[in-house]
Amino acid sequence: MIIAVDFDGTIVEHEYPKIGKPKLFAFETLKALQETGHQLILWTYRSGKELQEAVDFCKKNGIEFYAVNKSYPEEEYDDTISRKIMADIYIDDRNIGGFLGWSKIWELLNPESYTDDVKKQLDNIPQSNKSFWNKLIRRLKS
Repeated sequence: MIIAVDFDGTIVEHEYPKIGKPKLFAFETLKALQETGHQLILWTYRSGKELQEAVDFCKKNGIEFYAVNKSYPEEEYDDTISRKIMADIYIDDRNIGGFLGWSKIWELLNPESYTDDVKKQLDNIPQSNKSFWNKLIRRLKS
């Protein structure tokens, strides 16, 4: 699965243009996601020098991304290409409801590791939304 991950406020505390402290379990979770075969894309507002600093910071912490601010490594930017990154999942602190935290993200992306608490939460999802979650879980298991 391809996972697009924001930097400021998601991997690190929001201190833009400086680099904030790493969020709790951010790098551990990202490494585990890569080890289970997921491709990670750094998907951030940063560009130029600030972007390179973020890439270098992640590399120093053990994460090298499949692509950075593009859908695949070879993609060349021009104004005819949408800047929306193509991914299966987007992890961002600006989600509705805010950032879940890396431990919850790990639980959601790894159904076999669900705790009883997560299972209860899934049971309480309205029927109209269950098909999305069931599709996601099937995709993650394959």
